[in-house]
Parts: sequence; C-alpha cells; structure tokens
Amino acid sequence: MAAAIHHHHLLPPRLLSVHPQPPRLRLRRPLPRRAAASGAAAGTPWVAVALLLLREAARGAGSPWAPYLAILPRQTDSTIFWSEEELLEIQGTQLLSTTMGVKEYVQSEFESVEAEIISENRELFPGTVTFDDFLWAFGILRSRVFAELRGDKLALIPFADLVNHSDDITSKESSWEIKGKGLFGRDVVFSLRTPVNVKSGEQYDLDKSNAELALDYGFTESNSSRDAYTLTLEISESDPFYDDKLDIAELNGMGETAYFDIVLGESLPPQMLPYLRLLCLGGTDAFLLEALFRNAVWGHLELPVSQDNEEAICQVIRNACKSALGAYHTTIEEDEELLGSENLQPRLQIAVEVRAGEKKVLQQIDDIFKQREEELDGLEYYQERRLKDIGLVGDNGEIIFWES
Repeated sequence: MAAAIHHHHLLPPRLLSVHPQPPRLRLRRPLPRRAAASGAAAGTPWVAVALLLLREAARGAGSPWAPYLAILPRQTDSTIFWSEEELLEIQGTQLLSTTMGVKEYVQSEFESVEAEIISENRELFPGTVTFDDFLWAFGILRSRVFAELRGDKLALIPFADLVNHSDDITSKESSWEIKGKGLFGRDVVFSLRTPVNVKSGEQYDLDKSNAELALDYGFTESNSSRDAYTLTLEISESDPFYDDKLDIAELNGMGETAYFDIVLGESLPPQMLPYLRLLCLGGTDAFLLEALFRNAVWGHLELPVSQDNEEAICQVIRNACKSALGAYHTTIEEDEELLGSENLQPRLQIAVEVRAGEKKVLQQIDDIFKQREEELDGLEYYQERRLKDIGLVGDNGEIIFWES
C-alpha cells in the first residue's frame, strides 16, 4: 500500500510502502475538469459570457453596459491574480495546487478561443485580447455569479451581484428566484429574496472553506469552520482486486475516486472509513470481496475488519499527513505568531490563514488515526463478531464450549 502526496510542481510523487497493495491517496483539492475540448470552447457558457464582457469593455462608453463595467474591479485578491512571489506564501497548500490548476485550465481555454474566435472575428475584437484580459473576465464571473447559476445556467446579473458576504446570517434556502413575468409573459425576472429575517445592510453567508473563499473572492475568515482539507482516495488499477473493489464502491454510490472534505473540529465523513477499509482489503480478508458478500460487504466495512486492515489504514493516512505537513515552509506556531501581528497585507493574511488552517486539519487527522492505532488491540473485528452471531463467543469475549 502506498500513499502519494501530489502538489502543483512536476516532481515525481513519493511512495511510502506500508502494504503490498496500495490504495492511491492524494491530499489535494480536486482540480476543475476541462469545460470543453479543443475546438469546442465557444460552446462553454462561461467562455461565451467572458467574451461578451471583453467585447463590451472594448466598446468603452459606446457599450450599453458601460456604467456597470465601470464599477467592476480590475483585479481582486483572488489567488488567481497573485504574483509568483505571493504564491510562495501558500507553498505546499491545496489552495496552490487548485490555483495553478485553474490558471492552466483558463490558459488552455484562452488558446482555443484566441485561435478559433478572436482571430476569426476581428470586427468584434479589433484590439489585442491578452491572457490577462481573459483571466480578468474569468475572475469576474467566478466571484460574481450565483452558485446555482453556474454551468449551463450561468448568468451575470448586474446589481444583484453587489450583495455582499457575512457569516452572521446562514440559511440552506436560496436567496433568489427566477420566474416568469406576468401571467402570460415570456420574459423572466430575477428576484432577490431572503428566507430569514435580515436588517437593512446585513449580508449573507457563503458555505465555503477559506481556500474556496480565497480562490473565488480573495478573502478569508478567522473561523475554524472555514478550515478544511480534501482527502482524495483512489482504487489503484494495479490492485489485483480492482474490479471487485470498484464494483462494491459503485454499488454503494461511490466510484474509483472518492473525495472527502474534512473540517476542523468535526468528525470524519461517515463514508471515509468504509472506503479506506475497502481500499486496504487484501490477504486473508479478501474473502469479503467474493460475490457471496457483494450486497452485505459495505455493512461489514462500516466496522473494523481485521487488525491488519485497520493498522494499514492508520499507517497510510498517518504517512500521508506527515508527508503533506512536511511540504509547508512554516509551522502552525509561526503562522499563529504572524496572525497576531498588526497590519498584515491582505494577501499575506489570506495565505497565512489558509496554510495554518490546512495544517491544523492535517494534524487533527493524524491525531485521530494515532489514537486509533493505540486502540487496535481493544477493537472488535469481523471474525469475533461472526463467532458471536453464531453463539460461539460470549459477551465478554470468552469462547463457549459444549460438553458431550
């Protein structure tokens, strides 16, 4: 079994051998999928709206959207706009991996758009459109569209996008709606509404981690509920039980890859331990992968299977946490000291809060599995549970014998 920690650079991943058959474990934020293949960029909704923004901006005062365009910032503190020197402050973080992935994705889309649309329609884009221009449009959209209006439904709505954020007001219900205008009208109207009582001037909460807030909007909050880390687990294609494990994962609503967001101060996601046990299953425990157990195996995986299996998942996770923590260039204590100082620059404040939060979550994960390692001898495993079920072991663990 091996754990690999992947960061944005191109160094080969380090493999930590702890068991013959490795689950592939990555501690990073999943990168966005490419929204369109080469040649199809124009059909991507965000690209179309971004090009409209750039086209209208090029028209200057002649654009009907000029007053709105005039209030849009030329840059935010989102990490996609940071310099190389500023990005060094988030070295080792998942935020850096995600930021670099997003910029590579936007660069790829820009190259397609430049070749297929901009250069072919000089009457619409008479000036030079640079990658920085395109990145600006992407950043504006990412920071201003409503979460439910992404993807195919993406829309930029002037005035409505001026609603600001606060963590004092939270609600799971939507704060807006789109409906038809009039009884028989074909037009639609976007309406802001509040599902909770708010006072004039109050703002809404965003259900996002500090890393997501930093990437999308360029700010963070000193709030432990914003500190999160994404654990990525994969069934290795080299695993001799790959097909069986994938089948079991899919039967239980999961797949070859699973993402688990772990928040500081909160319990592990309930599906994480069963999935980990599945990845590490092998040796004498492999009988649970047989077709006979197919519909019941997930229930068995929700509890410890064997001491070897439980020890393996602890070692995999702890080795991965150690590797990830070693990639940062500061300690939690050094970050806390910086956060206690006055007049930190906004981007440095973001960097320190994100990296400190990630490290705290990694330390929390390591502590959980360290404690679990210390409890292995006292856990009840599958074989003991099975013997109890058929009446061969008493409640105190003693083996029951019958005299002839």
